[in-house]
Amino acid sequence: MEGHELVTPSDTIQWRAYHDIRRLVLFEARGQIGVYDDNRPDEQAPGHHSKLLLYRGDPVGVVRIDIDATTAICRRVAVRSDVQRLGHGRALLTLAERFAQESGCVRLVSYVAPDAVAFYQRCGFTIGRDMTGAAWHEPVYMVKPLDDRNREAAR
Repeated sequence: MEGHELVTPSDTIQWRAYHDIRRLVLFEARGQIGVYDDNRPDEQAPGHHSKLLLYRGDPVGVVRIDIDATTAICRRVAVRSDVQRLGHGRALLTLAERFAQESGCVRLVSYVAPDAVAFYQRCGFTIGRDMTGAAWHEPVYMVKPLDDRNREAAR
């Protein structure tokens, strides 16, 4: 994780990088051209924390962390396609976990694309609900307890 930093976008350049990564990786790479909205009000809602992952100052990933009581929800997790499989995703989740703990959360959850389930499992997440019968394209609910004492309560 040396060289990684999770920051709140603070200027137009960082906000542009945040939205570009989300748009390119989560929408356009999946065939959804022209539907991403940079100005969606949900981004600025109370308890919603837009985060940009920097690696040696270069924007490489994004996540929005929504805090709901003692649960942190990772939304729209993405790493730039040209730097995937280099450890940035693991660093992003580790730093998101740290942010969640510092915010008083006891669990971290995410709705994960089916092709990312194995990665999340390697990062300590488990499938949080019975997914029997879920379609191959539906997001998978995954959970990671943030404190061993709360492992059972977090599920």
